Amino acid sequence: MSARKRLLVPAALAAAFVSIVLSGCASTVALDPAASATAPGCAEIMVRLPTSVASQDQRQTNAQATSAWGTPASVLLRCGVQPYGPTTLPCVNVSGVDWIEDDSQKPSYTYTTFGRDPATEVIVDSNAVSASTALIDLQTAISAIPETGRCLDANDLLGTGDGTSTGAPTASPTAPAASVAP
Repeated sequence: MSARKRLLVPAALAAAFVSIVLSGCASTVALDPAASATAPGCAEIMVRLPTSVASQDQRQTNAQATSAWGTPASVLLRCGVQPYGPTTLPCVNVSGVDWIEDDSQKPSYTYTTFGRDPATEVIVDSNAVSASTALIDLQTAISAIPETGRCLDANDLLGTGDGTSTGAPTASPTAPAASVAP
């Protein structure tokens, strides 16, 4: 083997190793697209997503209208999920965006926009990042979808509230916990 080939082989192996190591650090996050991932509103959100959420860098995903942040991924986003109707799950307002909060998979919390169609789902690993920080960081992108309704609590529906939802709807035998206001 010539001296030149002896030098090129280790250099090529080193380059391949570095490439494998670096690609392993930033592997693609596998997600399933939502049913309405092709909705034009999802495209509006995707082009506005920040490169960092809750101080976590954005990662590449393998599905349309999805994104992820962190290594390992601690914030996942899917646009085009089924919008919520009335629900007994709590609704929180973060920076002007209403979110339905599902804590059934603690410490992972699922937040789904309320009063926006298509709806967007954000899953946050609360052991790794703050959900409120993540939702605040996503507010600009999510607001690209116009609000068509807002969360109301039982007092709002019964006429005993001041018209400004607390963002934490309560169950009532005569009213659903979260309803859409026109």
